Amino acid sequence: MTDVKDIQHLIEKGCFSELDIHFAKLMTRLSEHELPGLFLAAALVSRATSEGHVCLDLSSLEGKPLMDDDPDLLSITCPNLSQWSEILISSSVVGRPGDYRPLILDDRSRLYLYRYWDYEKKLADDLKARSAAEVNTHDSQLLKDRLSRLFSGDSADWQKVAALVSVMKRFCVISGGPGTGKSTVIAKILALIMEQTNDCNKMRVALATPTGKAAARLQEAIKNTKEGLPVDNQVKEAIVPEASTIHRLLGAIPGSPYFRHNAENLLPVDLVVIDEASMVDLALMSKLACAIPPDARLILLGDKDQLASVQAGAVLGDICNRGRMHEFSHKFSEILGKITGNRITISQDANGSALQDCVVQLQKSYRFGTHSGIGKLSRAVNRGEGDLALSHLKDSMYQDIGWKPLPEANALYWQLREKIVQGYKPYLTAEDPIDIFNLHEQFRILCALRKGPYGVGALNLLVEKILKDDNLINPNRTWYKGRPVLITHNDYELGLFNGDIGIILPDPASNNELRALFLSADGTLRKFLPFRLPEHETVYAMTVHKSQGSEFDNALLLLPDRYAPVLTRELIYTGITRAKRSIEVWATEPVFLEGVHQQTLRASGLRDALWET
Repeated sequence: MTDVKDIQHLIEKGCFSELDIHFAKLMTRLSEHELPGLFLAAALVSRATSEGHVCLDLSSLEGKPLMDDDPDLLSITCPNLSQWSEILISSSVVGRPGDYRPLILDDRSRLYLYRYWDYEKKLADDLKARSAAEVNTHDSQLLKDRLSRLFSGDSADWQKVAALVSVMKRFCVISGGPGTGKSTVIAKILALIMEQTNDCNKMRVALATPTGKAAARLQEAIKNTKEGLPVDNQVKEAIVPEASTIHRLLGAIPGSPYFRHNAENLLPVDLVVIDEASMVDLALMSKLACAIPPDARLILLGDKDQLASVQAGAVLGDICNRGRMHEFSHKFSEILGKITGNRITISQDANGSALQDCVVQLQKSYRFGTHSGIGKLSRAVNRGEGDLALSHLKDSMYQDIGWKPLPEANALYWQLREKIVQGYKPYLTAEDPIDIFNLHEQFRILCALRKGPYGVGALNLLVEKILKDDNLINPNRTWYKGRPVLITHNDYELGLFNGDIGIILPDPASNNELRALFLSADGTLRKFLPFRLPEHETVYAMTVHKSQGSEFDNALLLLPDRYAPVLTRELIYTGITRAKRSIEVWATEPVFLEGVHQQTLRASGLRDALWET
């Protein structure tokens, strides 16, 4: 058992942040008892949520040292689980599920901040209710004919299965890797659902993503796909591919964590489609679900194997049962097989979760075929097969992937120079603004870290020096022609959102004064005075986290020279799959192999709540 002196020692060693300690002191003060076990648990659950966990699993810490990398602190261990639980429950600030207390301890020794327990409970209840609800699909033969018309060819087409599940269920998750057609299949799903309604023009559809960049991509994918659909013009015209961010859809209130649309003021929608769902954290997904009418459909699109959200939770992974393969129920399998013609695997579990009939995994990549190096590499990384992934990278038979041993930090300038000039010169020498934006998406440097010699901060400065030495930019001032900027904070007044990328260019309409230009989803340019921009940063190099929702023709994934906890299998997989044509990985073998070996595991009770019956 730790005492107050031990805890003070941990504070001095930096085990906890000031926020963790402040919260722990508050809980101790409110409980009116000096309970080291309570102080420790409160500090740990505060730290856990800041690290992306929804809760703190006390059983995983029982008897373990808090800092096993410091010999002086090995004696400071977490209490015995039963003793620890008794201490917590005896406190007035800790309650059981259903109580209204600052901390909630469930029957599996998971300790929550109340608001995260509440988010998880509301989301789980909502998704279970939607999963159990089925929609009257009227004439099954007519539905079969419409499916065959939209999805001709291979009977084992999982896109067809996804479309049927979307029609028959109020909740559907469509997961798939890069190039499996998640964004384009949604246009066919919209057409199919609208054909099932009496008046497609009255169908209220909302399309949303976590970032403005992803919204633009979704909008473009639907726009390009719907024109070639074999449906009536009336249905095509009813498919309005206008996408927004989730925050804008819900009606964000500036300076507030609340939204205008909530459980008391529901969204006026019949169908909500969320793309890039892996990026959505628990709090936002819970608020979104609560704001959608119970009789409306909710469709989530995403790659369950990508990085989880920056904030707490791994929601899409939990909804998809954390990578476990599932099968459809016996009853639903027969329906799917009859209508789609697919041979559907039947579950032997008669009492399985209703969610098993709502999750579809797309399996065919139309971008990366069987001979694609990116495809083989991403699959090996995804399976945790580091040695195989490394052999693929070093195999000269694959023209779209490459490996380079990480240079010393002081050699990066010369090692990177040719690649930087080749990658960024086309957009810096172009004249037409639209061409400039398109060319800027051809190449990007992706980093695991923000700080250090291999982090985005140092790399962006290095790129600026290389481009300046080649007379491609003149970065003597903060704002210069060609500077790419990444918005890092939402500004609802300006309509600029976290993840949006702009470029500083002269504006002929303003006597060639510099303006920050942003390309809208409809292809038009929006102009802003640079000093009016919300928080932002230069973006020749960006973190893999920030690259989610984006795609680049060619990319360079630069890993650090030593392992860091952020470097996981999901990060490497996400970085690799940002590239459409080619990816080159610069790393040391030990760091790459360790990264592929490590998985992101976030403590949460959502998977159990959804899948255990």
